[in-house]
Amino acid sequence: MNLGRMIEETANKYPGNMAVIHEKCRMTFAELNGAANALAHYLCSLGIGRGDKVALMLPNCPEFIISYFAAQKLGAVAVTINVMSTPYELRHLLGNSDARVLIAQSVAVRRYEEIKEDLPLCRHALITAGMDTDCPFTRVLRDHPRTWEMPAIDPDDPAVMIYTSGLTGRPLGAQLTHANLMTQAVLLEEAYNGTTADRGLAVIPFFHSFGAAANMLTAIRTGARIVLMERFTLESIFATIERERVTFTCSVPRMFLGMLFHQGGEKYDLSSLRLCITGGSTMPADFIPLFREKFGAPLVEGYGLTEASPICTITRLEQENKPGAIGTPIGGVEARIIADDNTDVPRGETGELIVRGKNVMKGYYKDERATAEVIRDGWLHTGDLGRMDADGYIFLTGRKKRMVITSGFNVYPREVEIVLEMHPAVAAARVESKEDMMRGEIVKALIVRKPGVEADEKEILRHCRAYLSSYKLPREVEFISNF
Repeated sequence: MNLGRMIEETANKYPGNMAVIHEKCRMTFAELNGAANALAHYLCSLGIGRGDKVALMLPNCPEFIISYFAAQKLGAVAVTINVMSTPYELRHLLGNSDARVLIAQSVAVRRYEEIKEDLPLCRHALITAGMDTDCPFTRVLRDHPRTWEMPAIDPDDPAVMIYTSGLTGRPLGAQLTHANLMTQAVLLEEAYNGTTADRGLAVIPFFHSFGAAANMLTAIRTGARIVLMERFTLESIFATIERERVTFTCSVPRMFLGMLFHQGGEKYDLSSLRLCITGGSTMPADFIPLFREKFGAPLVEGYGLTEASPICTITRLEQENKPGAIGTPIGGVEARIIADDNTDVPRGETGELIVRGKNVMKGYYKDERATAEVIRDGWLHTGDLGRMDADGYIFLTGRKKRMVITSGFNVYPREVEIVLEMHPAVAAARVESKEDMMRGEIVKALIVRKPGVEADEKEILRHCRAYLSSYKLPREVEFISNF
């Protein structure tokens, strides 16, 4: 099975079922599949084919889903890029990925225009201004055939590439295959009794591996409805759940904590909710039973990382929900807790969590050395520390690698340090994490100034905004004399 065939099968089974809801746009599975076919024809006319890279810099909108599956139908690779990427970041992402075309909203294309002369391969940009507008994207859908003959695609061919920063500060492209991602697509049905009656609320971005797997692939495989939100407030989340009769959502702890603390949430009818899944960072254990008590829906925790497509462990509905646990491995995945000498530690003791299974990536694009560092003898070394109890439940206890997880996004300190040290007033910088109730962690920067050169916190942050996506920005800056 491959992803292009997956959406085609769902469209054939449930052609008239609603697939996507986004503001005023509503699309059935037949319409969604036809739109992906039309875009595949257009991309083919540009010379895009098997193995070529198609970059998507889009929020949670119908155009993302259409573009994602158009790439799959060609046997191409969808490179999903954070919409917050700066021109500095985008130059590396588009250049390193060998992307041939960028699909983006008009506001984002301006960033591409700044750097396109540095990108000899990425010569095409397809612009969208919304599905209800007359724009290049919608004209492509209007002017091209709605049927498509798919080429032969091997399940082990790369389907998606997602960039995740390495310890060196240079983002690495994790290549996820069709087979990798199919391990995720089946989870709603297999682990949570999903049906075509389900309606999933997609809040976390699809360019994030968790968002795409948990809220898009699982719904399309099941024939469930996807309710898209790209801009939101807590009030709009509550109102959307009530209006669209949302049955499940997968998001980061920050959203669920916000729902708990929000004044006025009780005025909305959330009785349709049957399941909420949290991941991306650790949910404070004490709040998990409080969430169910307040909203009547279980809040279960899972764990994953981009290199594993991303979901590795989940808490199933029929399992005991142990607060603080990230559950047990999904089907076809093994997990071990190991010591530094690669031997298993006894149950209850702490070590590094490693996983093996069909969800583990093909490798980092054009970087065999980095791949060999994290995948050894078939086992993906996560860099996370944890313990396993007598029942096989896994509890995370810390991290072996330097990383900050803020609102579900991974920030690698070295990437931020490199940018800080580009400022003429900074002699040296060190980035560390600081605990935060809502975000899990925030980025804190420790800076040693160069003698005789002045710069305050505002100047440092202004400099960082020119180079880094907003979630990577330091929330605190402390000037120190030395390390």
